[in-house]
Amino acid sequence: MDNNVIKVEDLNIKIKLDEGILTPIRGISFAIRENETLGLVGESGCGKSLASKAIMGINEKKIATSGKITFNNASGKSMNLLDMKFGGSEIRSIRGKNISMIFQEPMSSFSPLFTIGHQISEFVRLHLTKDKAKAKQISIEAMRKVGIANPEKRYNQYPHEFSGGMLQRALIAMSLVCNPRLLIADEPTTALDVTIQAQILELLKELQKEYNMAILYITHDLGTVAKICDRVAVMYLGRIVEIASVVDLFKNPLHPYTKGLLGSVHKIGGGHSRLFSIEGTVPLAMNLVDRCGFYDRCTYRNDKECCGTEPRLIEVEDGHFVACYEAIKTKVKLNENEK
Repeated sequence: MDNNVIKVEDLNIKIKLDEGILTPIRGISFAIRENETLGLVGESGCGKSLASKAIMGINEKKIATSGKITFNNASGKSMNLLDMKFGGSEIRSIRGKNISMIFQEPMSSFSPLFTIGHQISEFVRLHLTKDKAKAKQISIEAMRKVGIANPEKRYNQYPHEFSGGMLQRALIAMSLVCNPRLLIADEPTTALDVTIQAQILELLKELQKEYNMAILYITHDLGTVAKICDRVAVMYLGRIVEIASVVDLFKNPLHPYTKGLLGSVHKIGGGHSRLFSIEGTVPLAMNLVDRCGFYDRCTYRNDKECCGTEPRLIEVEDGHFVACYEAIKTKVKLNENEK
């Protein structure tokens, strides 16, 4: 068995609508190793969250999913998550215990009718032990581990009695209480202020080392990517257009869309220089023609090549992949000149 915890191969998601076929995910592939964090980056609507829900097996039945998602559990057994029945006992035994998820809004992730401790304990009793006293003990320890002060008291409090940062910590405690192999963090710091964001990111890094887990970190914020991720996959219109290490991506972005994202981030010491803006908006992934999805917004577009077959991901450097005809040609020329 390789050291990949999760491997996604040619994942496609289609949704049949009255207007046509919506294809929010179009043949994406990536893998995450033990103790590695992969950032999945892109604008809203590019398919990031749908990809994560496909891994969790929580997309609706009407959403047609194809491809292969191989998960390697702690005992070395490999399984294709897409072969498992929607809502069946097999996927439910994996979800939460082996693969866990932190959602965007912690307030909507907890029921306001039950205490935080009760909800974490229910999670523990579902996957670890039926003993109520032991489940409570495990839950309190999990709350303590994520930095919730006086967890014995907090255990009996309701969600509205927690601040946003503390509620996010409680959600992380529930997500990690079963020591999962893979943690999916979907915009986990979006609703938090900058100081709390830094604390949550540092907490995730510490817990990753302790549990040796893989993390899929979904965000549109390149600042948080730089702090927590090892590698980055950039998504646009349902496809991955570039994959590289964090250092390579920030130092040498190749795809025009990646360059645009990085150019739109304000840099300390940048003075009053105008931020770069990518013209236009992300088109709807419906009834798409076979050409580069970024064509209409790209300043480097070439009608001869870019209007033909949609470019595939090509490895132009060790571990650096890009799906852009112009970027590939430019990189090949640079490599030849260096020789």
